[in-house]
Amino acid sequence: MDAKHVFQELEKMGRDGLSASDLIDLKGTGGLTYNDFLILPGYINFPADAVSLETKLTRNITLKTPFVSSPMDTVTESEMAITLALLGGIGILHNNCTADEQAAMVRRVKKFENGFITDPIVLSPTHKIRDVIDIKMRLGFTGIPITEDGKVGGKLVGIVTNRDIGFREDASADLSTIMSTDVVTARNGVTLAEANQILRESKKGKLPIVDENGNLVSLVARSDLLKNRDYPWASKHPNTKQLLVGAAIGTRNADRERLAKLVDAGLDVIVIDSSQGNSSFQIDMIKHIKETYGSKVDILAGNVVTRDQAANLIAAGADGLRIGMGSGSICITQEVMAVGRPQGTGVFQVSQFARKFGIPTIADGGISNVGHVAKALSLGASCVMMGSLLAGTAEAPGEYFFLEGKRLKKYRGMGSLDAMERNDSDNSGSQARYFSESDKVKVAQGVTGAVVDKGSIKQFIPYLITGLQHSLQDMGVPHLHNLPEMVANGDVRFERRSAAAQIEGGVHD
Repeated sequence: MDAKHVFQELEKMGRDGLSASDLIDLKGTGGLTYNDFLILPGYINFPADAVSLETKLTRNITLKTPFVSSPMDTVTESEMAITLALLGGIGILHNNCTADEQAAMVRRVKKFENGFITDPIVLSPTHKIRDVIDIKMRLGFTGIPITEDGKVGGKLVGIVTNRDIGFREDASADLSTIMSTDVVTARNGVTLAEANQILRESKKGKLPIVDENGNLVSLVARSDLLKNRDYPWASKHPNTKQLLVGAAIGTRNADRERLAKLVDAGLDVIVIDSSQGNSSFQIDMIKHIKETYGSKVDILAGNVVTRDQAANLIAAGADGLRIGMGSGSICITQEVMAVGRPQGTGVFQVSQFARKFGIPTIADGGISNVGHVAKALSLGASCVMMGSLLAGTAEAPGEYFFLEGKRLKKYRGMGSLDAMERNDSDNSGSQARYFSESDKVKVAQGVTGAVVDKGSIKQFIPYLITGLQHSLQDMGVPHLHNLPEMVANGDVRFERRSAAAQIEGGVHD
């Protein structure tokens, strides 16, 4: 046959592989996990580094990368949330702690990087050196404006930096004795670009913004200018330029008080954390949040694995859905409770339904490598939530320890007895997540283990980004936002894998 007829012959034979809807054939094959299928290669006519990974977290929040850290007490506290946001993702702070502790974590993230800092820490001339030292210990910075009354809006009279307190032994001395009074300022109304230019030229660390009467209005930090240069993909609020951060809450009445403190601290997205999200408790919480805070905070509801569950939460007002039940590496819900769903099927079924209403979905659980990230996204998820993949990194909470020559960090499921017993029932997000705070006998739905040291996510997340870009390139998908349409049109093709095929695809003899 002449080669000029090759495409006619291809059209006659039909396209290779399966469409996504044919892959997820519930009657024929049952539920599928990420290891049960592969994505077939497409046509490449673009470089991998040109692939955009921009995606939706919720209806109103867009990220540069689809990476979200799980609200687990061995995965996400403020250090993880800060670093992941700088790298284009977002961290969800766990709630296995008091409300004040969780709100303090939100504040640490929001204070880390700003555009115009409209509520800077301010002191008065009569405050002591010890007050500056205390702020440095709690929040990690100095460079504090001094106003006559110690408040924003007061007349600026000086500034105290680390150089001013560095060699002072008398911590009880007034700040008026050490503060710098020759302060470089900018007038209110200056643009952020102009303010950054003044910082470059003056070589100062902080630039107070004052009104026509010399009263302090806001502050711009040189450290933020450097972060803008080093982290161009950072996830920031479009107006305040602060890093984006999320936090988990439960559905109890006490969580409404917790939520108020989190919103006051500057929270961007709230995750209603439940192993089974299709409940009257969660629906009531969604309605309360919408009625009380409106568009001030977005809601990620869940967890769900079926269209029926998703429908109730979408109708209640959810801005995004979290998909997964029993698929995490240290989660045993499916085995213990006999309830759940294979993650691949759950992601596809819920995502296809939610997309009709403009609701993004987050695949939560079962992500153990960059290939699983690509598969979750190909099945319709907008983002992936990672627990074990980020546990063991330098930014994860906890101390390293050595066992049989390996450097490890503790990692536990939020349904483990270990996590449930961390706090009393009033402060245990772990117990509330599994509706077990009033149970006399606790039934574990997770386990406790350890993971090998992975180093810093400052190296690990760029690896995931590059790997995902190459995966999309191999699929023939130029940008992540093109993937759902190409899957729906049948341009991205799939194939199921036998047990032998799975062995063949890994390291083998």
